[in-house]
Amino acid sequence: MSTVRNMALLSIAAAIVTLVMKFGAFYLTGSVSLFSDAVESLVNLAAGLMAFWMLTIAARPADAGHAYGHDKAEYFSSGVEGALILVAAISIIYAAVERFVHPAPLSHLGPGLLVSGLAALVNLAVARMLLKVAREEDSITLEADARHLLTDVWTSVGVLGGLGVVMFAPPAWQVLDPAMAVAVALNIVLTGVNLLRRSLDGLMDAALPEQEIRSIEAIINAALPTGASFHDLRSRKAGPRRFAEFHLLVPGETSVRVSHELCDRIEDAIGRELAQISVIIHVEPTETHSGESS
Repeated sequence: MSTVRNMALLSIAAAIVTLVMKFGAFYLTGSVSLFSDAVESLVNLAAGLMAFWMLTIAARPADAGHAYGHDKAEYFSSGVEGALILVAAISIIYAAVERFVHPAPLSHLGPGLLVSGLAALVNLAVARMLLKVAREEDSITLEADARHLLTDVWTSVGVLGGLGVVMFAPPAWQVLDPAMAVAVALNIVLTGVNLLRRSLDGLMDAALPEQEIRSIEAIINAALPTGASFHDLRSRKAGPRRFAEFHLLVPGETSVRVSHELCDRIEDAIGRELAQISVIIHVEPTETHSGESS
């Protein structure tokens, strides 16, 4: 099993552990802000399961029906995770409004905060591991999972800090509990919207980042012999795989062998600079094209 999928399994295990701990903290205290923290862990579990499923599909090799592979499955995972986060935010806001309307006393805050704090430490450790592997493997699914876990950690820190104040403050300060729950919900909405945006970009074949495009252009220009040029560079990304294609203009008398060797050199140079990239080059005679170099 690949490292990426192993990390997805780790994320699922961590979600189960923190889910039990955070709902335990909620039942101990009756705190709606701890409930909001627990709901986010429920989303973590659903997202982890979805991530593992999509990574399994994405790992399948290309076949007759999917000649370019299955890498785009990763975008479905991050998109579903973004949608789940938004659903969780709505649930949290609903619970917070109920608590505003019907205040309830909090209890056993000390043990509850301890359990929730330990759960946050578990999430922090797992998020750091996921983010490291996500960067190494260029996996948007793992990155989405890691960023969500980090959001969960900072959410927990904020909730724990606020409830720490409530624990020693007069009873009137308990209104901070639902107020913090609303703040948690609004914070995770931003995470969910960002994940949905990135997923849509991937599904809509958004171009590679500007820095990568400039690198490709520089590599092509450095490899071009006198009299050659290029134009119509296009790019896209599917999961960790990159795709680039362009038209190479060479003098009409250039032989097929020389043109092919030039294409090979350019492809190899781009491949050394950018991982998992597929390059398609269309060769044209300069004399029959009026376009200029990019």
